[in-house]
Amino acid sequence: MENGVMFQYFEWNLPADKKHWKRLADDAEHLREIGINAVWIPPAIKGTSDLDVGYGAYDLYDLGEFDQKGTIPTKYGTKEELKAAIEELHKYEISVYLDAVMNHKAGADETEKFLAQEVDPNDRNKPVSDPYEIEGWTKFNFEGRNNKYSDFKWHWYHFNGTDFNNLNQKNAIYRIMGEGKSWDENVDDENGNYDYLMFANIDYDHPEVVDEMNKWGIWVADELNLDGFRLDAIKHINSNFIEGFLKEVRKVKGDKFYAVGEYWKDDLDSIQEYLNNVDYEVELFDVPLHYNFFTASKEGEAYDLRNIFENSIVTNNKLFSVTFVDNHDSQWGSALESQVESWFKPLAYAIILLIADGYPCIFYGDYYSLGDKESPHRWMIDKLLYTRKHYAYGEQINYFDDPNLIGIVRKGAEEHPDSGLVMILSNHTEGSKKINIGKEHAGETWFEITENIKDEIQIDENGEAEFRVNAGNVAVWVKK
Repeated sequence: MENGVMFQYFEWNLPADKKHWKRLADDAEHLREIGINAVWIPPAIKGTSDLDVGYGAYDLYDLGEFDQKGTIPTKYGTKEELKAAIEELHKYEISVYLDAVMNHKAGADETEKFLAQEVDPNDRNKPVSDPYEIEGWTKFNFEGRNNKYSDFKWHWYHFNGTDFNNLNQKNAIYRIMGEGKSWDENVDDENGNYDYLMFANIDYDHPEVVDEMNKWGIWVADELNLDGFRLDAIKHINSNFIEGFLKEVRKVKGDKFYAVGEYWKDDLDSIQEYLNNVDYEVELFDVPLHYNFFTASKEGEAYDLRNIFENSIVTNNKLFSVTFVDNHDSQWGSALESQVESWFKPLAYAIILLIADGYPCIFYGDYYSLGDKESPHRWMIDKLLYTRKHYAYGEQINYFDDPNLIGIVRKGAEEHPDSGLVMILSNHTEGSKKINIGKEHAGETWFEITENIKDEIQIDENGEAEFRVNAGNVAVWVKK
């Protein structure tokens, strides 16, 4: 879909009323109307309880079908309701990307005893104890599912780390010992080695694990008729597995089966290295661009807006950038909290929705609500989505000649006769910028589509005009 937009359809604080899949189905037509072509849905698998957002992954084959962890539905509803929601989204030609949580498992059914060694949390390659026997929660039987879809049972040797010793009730990072066992080297190097994140850490050096997870990926993509995956926590997962996993799934689902990964790091070199390591099989969320937005929102007029794209994926590897303003990882109260200040969100959404490159993703919390607090930005995002659909075409020209006042121009395209736009952003006082948009626009009347400025302007015979913006705001000018 030209000028496509992804929608992240959840946030941490959704009510645990098991009605989310029904809400999504009911919203499908509206999502299509505003210009959404894909929805990223939360982890639909059975977590540790019916309150689990899905990242406490218990049984990947239980999509709200079996009586496990005290519930049949997940936090979001039943498997039947999920499939109905996906069918409804497909009716409106909206693709569905499932959040795939494959780094760890949680909520084990039984403990097992095995040899392990405590390591330094700040340097996981550094032991801080001799190896000794611990009792960890690593045995997954899935008795409620009774071998349906898969008879694979997880044991301690399918993991390489855990965080709790049941014998002495101690929390620590334990590296599981055994023949051929170690942290994986094909992961991020933060904390010495960032293979371990939480719960029981899956060992992707184990061939039984690789085989089972590949089978699950193919099964769930078929079972739910998915169009793609959002891959959780991939900087903690063996990059060789991620590359192979996507290739295996695409053998069945086709080369167009989509994948975007969460590689949460504000470092372009690491991101580029990762893309190379997975043979460019996956796009990545543009975390560096998000942090530029976050910093700009915090620093206000002290921030140089000319640096807004600095070290971003969208500038350096545009075909693999999924741009976003905020998501569940950055929202208030999350582990990676870096929520963009409210005043800057219209500017940030204007950027990701109206520039020429990147695949923009809208956050549920910014469009609908965070908890019971309704978002003030929905009206603005709707305006920007409309602008993207009708006007955001053609070559992009940046007017980055002022630290507090920048302009971004889209020249328009022949196949969209009335397209083209001028976007002016200010993080300080009101101002204006003289911009030439081409003699082909001479004599046209343009207006500010977000209604922050009521006056219209006339393009002169040379194709130039003075485009205004209010203080600390964005103005988007289009042809009347």
